[in-house]
Amino acid sequence: QVRLVESGGGLVQPGGSLRLSCVASGSIRSINDMGWHRQAPGKERELVAQISSGGNTNYVDSVKGRFTISRDDAKNAVYLQMNSLKPEDTAAYYCNGNIRAWPSFSYYTYWGQGTQVTVSS
Repeated sequence: QVRLVESGGGLVQPGGSLRLSCVASGSIRSINDMGWHRQAPGKERELVAQISSGGNTNYVDSVKGRFTISRDDAKNAVYLQMNSLKPEDTAAYYCNGNIRAWPSFSYYTYWGQGTQVTVSS
């Protein structure tokens, strides 16, 4: 059983910063790609940032230069540093990981429960 738990969301003023954390736990053998998605009310879920096991990253255009994704493999964790936040960044943020868990030899995508980020004055 694998579980992903996000933390770090909250209310912040425009121009402010937040750091989201996501920790995976359970019978983990290895983790491939990890990422952050978001979903605003009435909109589809979109990929915000992704990081490979080798550290390669990619971002949606709207957050390039403002958000930074990183990971700590020793802690089975992925982070999202969000700077210069804008009201349009308001959404529920979800982490996911492509994880191989005991006793399987296959990778599956697991999701966290989400954390709310609200950018408002």
